[in-house]
Amino acid sequence: MQKKQATSKLYYGWVVIGIVFVVLLISAGINSMLSVLMLKFEQEFGWDRAAVSGALSLRILLYGLMGPFAAALMQKLGVRRVMVVSMLLLAASLMLTPPFMKQLWQFFLLWGVVMGVGTGMMANSLSVTVANRWFIKHRGLVVGLLTASAATGQLLFLPLLAKVAETLGWRYAVYLTAAALLLMLPVVAIWMRNHPADKGLPALGASEIAPAPAFTGHLLLAPLRSLAAAARKSVFWLLAGTFFFCGFSTNGLIGTHLIPACGDVGIPIVVASSLLALMGVFDMIGTTLSGWLSDRFDSRWLLLWYYGLRGLSLIFLPQALGSGYRTLLVFAVFYGLDWIATVPPTVRLTSDAFGKEQAGMIFGWIAVAHQIGASTAAYGAGLLRQLLGSYSVPFMTAGFVCLLAAVMALHIRRGERAGTTSGAGA
Repeated sequence: MQKKQATSKLYYGWVVIGIVFVVLLISAGINSMLSVLMLKFEQEFGWDRAAVSGALSLRILLYGLMGPFAAALMQKLGVRRVMVVSMLLLAASLMLTPPFMKQLWQFFLLWGVVMGVGTGMMANSLSVTVANRWFIKHRGLVVGLLTASAATGQLLFLPLLAKVAETLGWRYAVYLTAAALLLMLPVVAIWMRNHPADKGLPALGASEIAPAPAFTGHLLLAPLRSLAAAARKSVFWLLAGTFFFCGFSTNGLIGTHLIPACGDVGIPIVVASSLLALMGVFDMIGTTLSGWLSDRFDSRWLLLWYYGLRGLSLIFLPQALGSGYRTLLVFAVFYGLDWIATVPPTVRLTSDAFGKEQAGMIFGWIAVAHQIGASTAAYGAGLLRQLLGSYSVPFMTAGFVCLLAAVMALHIRRGERAGTTSGAGA
Protein backbone atom coordinates (compact mmCIF):
# COMPACT_ATOMS: atom_id res chain seq x y z
CA MET A 1 0.00 0.00 0.00
CA GLN A 2 1.17 3.53 -0.75
CA LYS A 3 0.26 6.74 0.96
CA LYS A 4 -0.51 9.93 -0.92
CA GLN A 5 -0.89 13.31 0.65
CA ALA A 6 -4.11 15.17 -0.02
CA THR A 7 -3.83 18.24 -2.26
CA SER A 8 -6.11 21.14 -3.01
CA LYS A 9 -6.70 19.93 -6.59
CA LEU A 10 -10.06 18.50 -7.59
CA TYR A 11 -10.15 14.81 -6.78
CA TYR A 12 -10.20 12.91 -10.08
CA GLY A 13 -13.01 10.69 -8.86
CA TRP A 14 -15.37 13.64 -9.34
CA VAL A 15 -14.31 13.83 -13.01
CA VAL A 16 -15.11 10.12 -13.35
CA ILE A 17 -18.48 10.67 -11.68
CA GLY A 18 -19.23 13.56 -14.04
CA ILE A 19 -18.49 11.41 -17.11
CA VAL A 20 -20.56 8.49 -15.83
CA PHE A 21 -23.40 10.85 -14.89
CA VAL A 22 -23.66 12.29 -18.42
CA VAL A 23 -23.46 8.87 -20.10
CA LEU A 24 -26.09 7.45 -17.76
CA LEU A 25 -28.46 10.35 -18.35
CA ILE A 26 -28.23 9.73 -22.12
CA SER A 27 -28.85 6.04 -21.47
CA ALA A 28 -31.86 7.06 -19.36
CA GLY A 29 -33.16 9.11 -22.28
CA ILE A 30 -32.89 6.00 -24.46
CA ASN A 31 -34.66 3.91 -21.83
CA SER A 32 -37.59 6.32 -21.63
CA MET A 33 -37.79 7.17 -25.33
CA LEU A 34 -40.30 4.45 -26.21
CA SER A 35 -42.91 5.98 -23.90
CA VAL A 36 -42.88 9.00 -26.24
CA LEU A 37 -42.71 6.97 -29.46
CA MET A 38 -45.12 4.16 -28.56
CA LEU A 39 -48.17 5.81 -30.14
CA LYS A 40 -46.11 6.82 -33.20
CA PHE A 41 -45.03 3.23 -33.79
CA GLU A 42 -48.59 1.95 -33.33
CA GLN A 43 -49.93 4.45 -35.84
CA GLU A 44 -47.23 4.03 -38.51
CA PHE A 45 -46.67 0.27 -38.37
CA GLY A 46 -50.09 -0.92 -37.18
CA TRP A 47 -48.71 -2.69 -34.11
CA ASP A 48 -50.98 -3.06 -31.07
CA ARG A 49 -50.18 -1.96 -27.51
CA ALA A 50 -49.41 -5.49 -26.29
CA ALA A 51 -46.89 -6.07 -29.12
CA VAL A 52 -45.01 -2.82 -28.50
CA SER A 53 -45.09 -3.46 -24.75
CA GLY A 54 -43.71 -6.96 -25.39
CA ALA A 55 -40.56 -5.61 -27.05
CA LEU A 56 -40.12 -3.13 -24.23
CA SER A 57 -40.63 -5.92 -21.70
CA LEU A 58 -37.84 -7.92 -23.39
CA ARG A 59 -35.50 -4.92 -23.31
CA ILE A 60 -36.20 -4.29 -19.63
CA LEU A 61 -35.59 -7.97 -18.81
CA LEU A 62 -32.27 -8.06 -20.68
CA TYR A 63 -31.29 -4.77 -19.05
CA GLY A 64 -31.61 -6.48 -15.69
CA LEU A 65 -30.05 -9.82 -16.64
CA MET A 66 -26.94 -8.10 -18.00
CA GLY A 67 -26.25 -6.37 -14.66
CA PRO A 68 -24.25 -9.03 -12.76
CA PHE A 69 -22.35 -10.09 -15.88
CA ALA A 70 -21.60 -6.45 -16.65
CA ALA A 71 -20.12 -6.14 -13.15
CA ALA A 72 -17.87 -9.14 -13.89
CA LEU A 73 -16.89 -7.61 -17.24
CA MET A 74 -15.96 -4.36 -15.49
CA GLN A 75 -13.71 -6.28 -13.11
CA LYS A 76 -12.11 -8.26 -15.95
CA LEU A 77 -11.85 -5.70 -18.78
CA GLY A 78 -12.24 -2.38 -16.99
CA VAL A 79 -15.09 0.08 -16.71
CA ARG A 80 -13.95 2.19 -19.67
CA ARG A 81 -13.97 -0.66 -22.21
CA VAL A 82 -17.38 -1.87 -21.08
CA MET A 83 -18.82 1.64 -21.38
CA VAL A 84 -17.39 2.09 -24.90
CA VAL A 85 -18.81 -1.23 -26.13
CA SER A 86 -22.18 -0.44 -24.56
CA MET A 87 -22.33 2.99 -26.20
CA LEU A 88 -21.43 1.52 -29.61
CA LEU A 89 -24.23 -1.05 -29.31
CA LEU A 90 -26.76 1.61 -28.39
CA ALA A 91 -25.64 3.92 -31.17
CA ALA A 92 -25.92 1.06 -33.68
CA SER A 93 -29.44 0.13 -32.55
CA LEU A 94 -30.57 3.76 -32.86
CA MET A 95 -28.88 4.53 -36.18
CA LEU A 96 -30.24 1.35 -37.80
CA THR A 97 -33.82 1.96 -36.67
CA PRO A 98 -35.04 4.64 -39.15
CA PRO A 99 -33.69 3.08 -42.36
CA PHE A 100 -34.22 -0.61 -41.58
CA MET A 101 -37.01 -1.12 -39.02
CA LYS A 102 -40.17 -2.11 -40.88
CA GLN A 103 -41.32 -5.39 -39.30
CA LEU A 104 -42.20 -6.27 -35.71
CA TRP A 105 -39.30 -8.77 -35.43
CA GLN A 106 -36.87 -6.00 -36.39
CA PHE A 107 -38.34 -3.84 -33.63
CA PHE A 108 -37.86 -6.70 -31.14
CA LEU A 109 -34.26 -7.17 -32.33
CA LEU A 110 -33.18 -3.51 -32.27
CA TRP A 111 -35.26 -2.13 -29.39
CA GLY A 112 -35.57 -5.34 -27.41
CA VAL A 113 -32.36 -7.37 -27.74
CA VAL A 114 -29.61 -4.93 -28.83
CA MET A 115 -30.88 -2.02 -26.76
CA GLY A 116 -31.48 -4.30 -23.77
CA VAL A 117 -27.90 -5.61 -23.84
CA GLY A 118 -26.47 -2.13 -24.46
CA THR A 119 -28.31 -0.39 -21.64
CA GLY A 120 -27.78 -3.42 -19.38
CA MET A 121 -24.00 -3.08 -19.69
CA MET A 122 -24.36 0.36 -18.08
CA ALA A 123 -27.02 -0.66 -15.58
CA ASN A 124 -26.98 -0.02 -11.84
CA SER A 125 -23.84 -2.16 -11.53
CA LEU A 126 -21.87 0.68 -13.14
CA SER A 127 -22.94 3.18 -10.48
CA VAL A 128 -22.20 0.76 -7.64
CA THR A 129 -18.82 -0.28 -9.06
CA VAL A 130 -17.64 3.29 -9.66
CA ALA A 131 -18.90 4.57 -6.30
CA ASN A 132 -17.30 1.71 -4.34
CA ARG A 133 -13.96 2.02 -6.14
CA TRP A 134 -13.51 5.78 -5.94
CA PHE A 135 -15.32 6.80 -2.74
CA ILE A 136 -15.42 5.78 0.89
CA LYS A 137 -16.42 9.24 2.06
CA HIS A 138 -19.66 10.46 0.44
CA ARG A 139 -20.34 7.04 -1.12
CA GLY A 140 -24.09 7.21 -0.49
CA LEU A 141 -24.24 10.71 -1.94
CA VAL A 142 -22.37 9.55 -5.06
CA VAL A 143 -24.75 6.63 -5.56
CA GLY A 144 -27.63 9.07 -5.18
CA LEU A 145 -26.14 11.44 -7.76
CA LEU A 146 -25.54 8.68 -10.31
CA THR A 147 -28.98 7.24 -9.72
CA ALA A 148 -30.44 10.72 -10.20
CA SER A 149 -28.93 10.74 -13.69
CA ALA A 150 -31.95 8.70 -14.78
CA ALA A 151 -34.22 11.51 -13.62
CA THR A 152 -32.02 14.13 -15.25
CA GLY A 153 -32.02 12.23 -18.53
CA GLN A 154 -35.77 12.02 -18.39
CA LEU A 155 -35.98 15.73 -17.58
CA LEU A 156 -33.75 16.72 -20.50
CA PHE A 157 -34.77 14.24 -23.16
CA LEU A 158 -38.50 13.54 -22.85
CA PRO A 159 -39.90 17.03 -23.58
CA LEU A 160 -37.30 17.55 -26.32
CA LEU A 161 -37.92 14.15 -27.93
CA ALA A 162 -41.68 14.62 -27.71
CA LYS A 163 -41.41 18.03 -29.41
CA VAL A 164 -39.08 16.75 -32.13
CA ALA A 165 -41.27 13.69 -32.75
CA GLU A 166 -44.38 15.86 -33.05
CA THR A 167 -42.87 18.52 -35.31
CA LEU A 168 -40.24 16.67 -37.39
CA GLY A 169 -41.15 13.01 -36.92
CA TRP A 170 -39.94 10.18 -34.69
CA ARG A 171 -36.92 9.40 -36.91
CA TYR A 172 -35.33 12.76 -36.10
CA ALA A 173 -35.86 12.10 -32.39
CA VAL A 174 -34.00 8.80 -32.72
CA TYR A 175 -31.11 10.38 -34.64
CA LEU A 176 -30.85 13.19 -32.09
CA THR A 177 -30.40 10.69 -29.26
CA ALA A 178 -27.79 8.74 -31.23
CA ALA A 179 -25.86 11.97 -31.85
CA ALA A 180 -25.76 12.77 -28.12
CA LEU A 181 -24.38 9.30 -27.44
CA LEU A 182 -21.70 9.53 -30.13
CA LEU A 183 -20.56 12.94 -28.85
CA MET A 184 -19.77 11.39 -25.45
CA LEU A 185 -17.88 8.42 -26.91
CA PRO A 186 -14.47 10.17 -27.25
CA VAL A 187 -14.88 11.71 -23.79
CA VAL A 188 -15.23 8.25 -22.26
CA ALA A 189 -12.38 6.82 -24.35
CA ILE A 190 -9.94 9.60 -23.37
CA TRP A 191 -10.77 10.65 -19.80
CA MET A 192 -12.55 7.72 -18.14
CA ARG A 193 -10.44 5.75 -15.65
CA ASN A 194 -11.10 2.32 -14.20
CA HIS A 195 -9.67 2.66 -10.68
CA PRO A 196 -8.11 5.34 -8.42
CA ALA A 197 -4.80 3.48 -8.62
CA ASP A 198 -4.70 4.29 -12.35
CA LYS A 199 -4.18 7.93 -11.33
CA GLY A 200 -1.98 7.12 -8.35
CA LEU A 201 -4.74 8.06 -5.92
CA PRO A 202 -6.48 6.45 -2.95
CA ALA A 203 -10.25 6.25 -2.79
CA LEU A 204 -11.68 9.47 -1.35
CA GLY A 205 -11.70 8.98 2.40
CA ALA A 206 -8.90 6.37 2.37
CA SER A 207 -5.36 7.15 3.49
CA GLU A 208 -3.55 4.63 1.29
CA ILE A 209 -3.52 3.74 -2.39
CA ALA A 210 -4.96 0.26 -2.88
CA PRO A 211 -4.05 -1.54 -6.11
CA ALA A 212 -6.88 -2.52 -8.41
CA PRO A 213 -7.89 -6.10 -7.51
CA ALA A 214 -7.14 -8.67 -10.21
CA PHE A 215 -10.17 -10.56 -11.47
CA THR A 216 -9.41 -14.28 -11.15
CA GLY A 217 -12.87 -15.74 -11.68
CA HIS A 218 -14.71 -16.88 -14.79
CA LEU A 219 -16.76 -14.21 -16.57
CA LEU A 220 -19.85 -16.41 -16.66
CA LEU A 221 -19.34 -18.53 -13.54
CA ALA A 222 -18.29 -15.78 -11.10
CA PRO A 223 -21.69 -14.01 -11.19
CA LEU A 224 -23.50 -17.35 -10.89
CA ARG A 225 -21.36 -18.38 -7.90
CA SER A 226 -22.03 -15.03 -6.26
CA LEU A 227 -25.75 -15.57 -6.79
CA ALA A 228 -25.59 -19.09 -5.33
CA ALA A 229 -23.79 -17.83 -2.22
CA ALA A 230 -26.03 -14.80 -1.76
CA ALA A 231 -29.21 -16.82 -2.27
CA ARG A 232 -28.49 -18.72 0.95
CA LYS A 233 -29.09 -15.51 2.93
CA SER A 234 -32.55 -14.15 3.72
CA VAL A 235 -31.27 -10.58 3.36
CA PHE A 236 -30.74 -11.21 -0.36
CA TRP A 237 -34.31 -12.37 -0.92
CA LEU A 238 -35.77 -9.45 1.02
CA LEU A 239 -33.68 -6.97 -0.95
CA ALA A 240 -34.54 -8.71 -4.23
CA GLY A 241 -38.22 -8.94 -3.30
CA THR A 242 -38.59 -5.27 -2.43
CA PHE A 243 -36.67 -4.33 -5.56
CA PHE A 244 -38.98 -6.51 -7.68
CA PHE A 245 -41.87 -4.38 -6.46
CA CYS A 246 -39.77 -1.26 -7.10
CA GLY A 247 -39.36 -2.17 -10.77
CA PHE A 248 -43.00 -3.22 -11.01
CA SER A 249 -44.08 0.26 -9.90
CA THR A 250 -41.57 2.51 -11.72
CA ASN A 251 -39.93 2.14 -15.12
CA GLY A 252 -42.03 -0.86 -16.13
CA LEU A 253 -45.31 0.89 -15.31
CA ILE A 254 -45.15 4.68 -14.98
CA GLY A 255 -42.07 5.14 -17.16
CA THR A 256 -43.71 3.09 -19.91
CA HIS A 257 -47.45 3.63 -19.63
CA LEU A 258 -48.12 7.04 -18.06
CA ILE A 259 -47.94 8.92 -21.38
CA PRO A 260 -50.25 6.42 -23.17
CA ALA A 261 -52.60 6.56 -20.14
CA CYS A 262 -52.70 10.34 -20.45
CA GLY A 263 -53.48 9.91 -24.14
CA ASP A 264 -56.48 7.76 -23.19
CA VAL A 265 -57.99 10.74 -21.34
CA GLY A 266 -57.18 13.28 -24.05
CA ILE A 267 -53.92 14.76 -22.76
CA PRO A 268 -51.50 15.43 -25.68
CA ILE A 269 -48.13 13.65 -25.81
CA VAL A 270 -46.06 16.82 -25.35
CA VAL A 271 -48.11 17.83 -22.30
CA ALA A 272 -47.98 14.31 -20.86
CA SER A 273 -44.21 14.15 -21.34
CA SER A 274 -43.96 17.33 -19.27
CA LEU A 275 -45.40 15.34 -16.36
CA LEU A 276 -42.55 12.84 -16.62
CA ALA A 277 -40.11 15.73 -16.87
CA LEU A 278 -41.59 17.25 -13.70
CA MET A 279 -41.21 13.87 -11.99
CA GLY A 280 -37.60 13.96 -13.15
CA VAL A 281 -37.02 17.30 -11.42
CA PHE A 282 -38.39 16.07 -8.11
CA ASP A 283 -36.77 12.65 -8.47
CA MET A 284 -33.39 14.31 -9.00
CA ILE A 285 -33.93 16.16 -5.73
CA GLY A 286 -35.36 13.15 -3.90
CA THR A 287 -32.76 10.62 -5.05
CA THR A 288 -29.78 12.89 -4.34
CA LEU A 289 -31.23 13.61 -0.90
CA SER A 290 -31.80 9.88 -0.43
CA GLY A 291 -28.10 9.23 -1.02
CA TRP A 292 -27.23 11.83 1.63
CA LEU A 293 -29.76 10.33 4.04
CA SER A 294 -28.49 6.77 3.49
CA ASP A 295 -25.07 7.91 4.79
CA ARG A 296 -26.74 9.04 8.02
CA PHE A 297 -29.88 7.02 8.81
CA ASP A 298 -31.11 3.43 8.90
CA SER A 299 -31.77 2.50 5.27
CA ARG A 300 -34.60 0.14 6.23
CA TRP A 301 -36.69 3.00 7.59
CA LEU A 302 -35.92 5.06 4.50
CA LEU A 303 -37.27 2.22 2.34
CA LEU A 304 -40.39 1.99 4.52
CA TRP A 305 -41.18 5.65 3.83
CA TYR A 306 -40.27 5.52 0.14
CA TYR A 307 -42.35 2.47 -0.70
CA GLY A 308 -45.23 3.58 1.49
CA LEU A 309 -45.50 7.03 -0.10
CA ARG A 310 -45.11 5.58 -3.59
CA GLY A 311 -47.89 3.09 -2.93
CA LEU A 312 -50.29 5.80 -1.79
CA SER A 313 -49.41 7.91 -4.85
CA LEU A 314 -50.18 5.04 -7.24
CA ILE A 315 -53.47 4.25 -5.54
CA PHE A 316 -54.37 7.91 -6.07
CA LEU A 317 -53.31 7.93 -9.76
CA PRO A 318 -56.54 6.61 -11.40
CA GLN A 319 -58.50 9.36 -9.65
CA ALA A 320 -55.90 11.93 -10.76
CA LEU A 321 -56.21 10.80 -14.38
CA GLY A 322 -59.96 11.31 -14.20
CA SER A 323 -59.62 14.73 -12.59
CA GLY A 324 -57.43 16.43 -15.18
CA TYR A 325 -53.95 17.82 -15.64
CA ARG A 326 -53.74 19.92 -12.46
CA THR A 327 -54.43 16.91 -10.25
CA LEU A 328 -51.83 14.93 -12.19
CA LEU A 329 -49.31 17.64 -11.30
CA VAL A 330 -49.85 16.79 -7.61
CA PHE A 331 -49.26 13.11 -8.37
CA ALA A 332 -46.11 13.96 -10.36
CA VAL A 333 -44.59 15.85 -7.43
CA PHE A 334 -45.21 13.20 -4.76
CA TYR A 335 -44.44 10.22 -6.96
CA GLY A 336 -41.38 11.92 -8.42
CA LEU A 337 -39.77 12.55 -5.04
CA ASP A 338 -39.11 8.84 -4.52
CA TRP A 339 -39.23 7.38 -8.03
CA ILE A 340 -35.74 5.86 -7.72
CA ALA A 341 -34.89 7.13 -4.25
CA THR A 342 -35.00 3.46 -3.21
CA VAL A 343 -31.66 2.77 -4.94
CA PRO A 344 -29.16 4.42 -2.50
CA PRO A 345 -30.54 2.69 0.63
CA THR A 346 -30.77 -0.63 -1.24
CA VAL A 347 -27.15 -0.26 -2.36
CA ARG A 348 -26.12 0.63 1.20
CA LEU A 349 -27.85 -2.46 2.61
CA THR A 350 -26.27 -4.63 -0.10
CA SER A 351 -22.78 -3.28 0.62
CA ASP A 352 -23.29 -3.75 4.37
CA ALA A 353 -24.41 -7.34 3.86
CA PHE A 354 -21.96 -8.56 1.22
CA GLY A 355 -18.97 -6.20 1.29
CA LYS A 356 -17.99 -3.53 -1.22
CA GLU A 357 -15.99 -5.84 -3.54
CA GLN A 358 -18.99 -8.13 -4.07
CA ALA A 359 -21.62 -5.39 -3.87
CA GLY A 360 -21.57 -4.60 -7.60
CA MET A 361 -22.17 -8.20 -8.63
CA ILE A 362 -24.72 -8.97 -5.91
CA PHE A 363 -26.58 -5.73 -6.51
CA GLY A 364 -26.59 -6.70 -10.17
CA TRP A 365 -28.64 -9.77 -9.24
CA ILE A 366 -30.92 -7.72 -7.01
CA ALA A 367 -31.41 -5.41 -9.99
CA VAL A 368 -32.39 -8.47 -12.06
CA ALA A 369 -35.36 -8.85 -9.72
CA HIS A 370 -36.12 -5.16 -10.26
CA GLN A 371 -36.15 -5.60 -14.02
CA ILE A 372 -38.23 -8.79 -13.87
CA GLY A 373 -40.79 -6.74 -11.96
CA ALA A 374 -40.49 -3.92 -14.50
CA SER A 375 -40.78 -6.34 -17.42
CA THR A 376 -43.87 -7.92 -15.87
CA ALA A 377 -45.50 -4.52 -15.44
CA ALA A 378 -44.50 -3.27 -18.90
CA TYR A 379 -46.17 -6.18 -20.68
CA GLY A 380 -48.92 -6.87 -18.14
CA ALA A 381 -50.15 -3.28 -17.97
CA GLY A 382 -50.25 -3.05 -21.76
CA LEU A 383 -52.18 -6.31 -21.99
CA LEU A 384 -54.66 -5.30 -19.27
CA ARG A 385 -55.17 -1.94 -20.96
CA GLN A 386 -55.99 -3.78 -24.19
CA LEU A 387 -58.40 -6.16 -22.41
CA LEU A 388 -60.05 -3.75 -19.94
CA GLY A 389 -59.79 -0.45 -21.80
CA SER A 390 -58.04 1.43 -18.97
CA TYR A 391 -54.96 1.39 -16.74
CA SER A 392 -56.82 1.60 -13.41
CA VAL A 393 -56.21 -2.03 -12.38
CA PRO A 394 -52.43 -2.01 -13.06
CA PHE A 395 -51.95 1.31 -11.26
CA MET A 396 -53.94 0.24 -8.19
CA THR A 397 -52.20 -3.15 -8.07
CA ALA A 398 -48.79 -1.49 -8.14
CA GLY A 399 -49.84 0.78 -5.28
CA PHE A 400 -50.77 -2.12 -3.03
CA VAL A 401 -47.61 -4.12 -3.77
CA CYS A 402 -45.57 -1.04 -2.81
CA LEU A 403 -47.28 -1.05 0.59
CA LEU A 404 -46.25 -4.70 0.92
CA ALA A 405 -42.66 -3.77 0.01
CA ALA A 406 -42.69 -1.12 2.77
CA VAL A 407 -43.47 -3.81 5.35
CA MET A 408 -40.85 -6.19 3.90
CA ALA A 409 -38.14 -3.52 4.21
CA LEU A 410 -38.36 -3.52 8.00
CA HIS A 411 -37.53 -7.24 8.07
CA ILE A 412 -34.14 -6.77 6.38
CA ARG A 413 -31.33 -7.55 8.80
CA ARG A 414 -28.97 -4.60 8.66
CA GLY A 415 -25.26 -5.38 8.55
CA GLU A 416 -25.61 -9.14 8.11
CA ARG A 417 -22.33 -10.03 6.39
CA ALA A 418 -22.88 -12.78 3.85
CA GLY A 419 -20.06 -14.98 2.70
CA THR A 420 -19.77 -15.02 -1.07
CA THR A 421 -17.51 -16.63 -3.57
CA SER A 422 -15.14 -13.95 -4.69
CA GLY A 423 -14.22 -13.48 -8.27
CA ALA A 424 -11.44 -11.08 -7.52
CA GLY A 425 -8.27 -11.32 -5.62
CA ALA A 426 -5.96 -8.59 -4.37
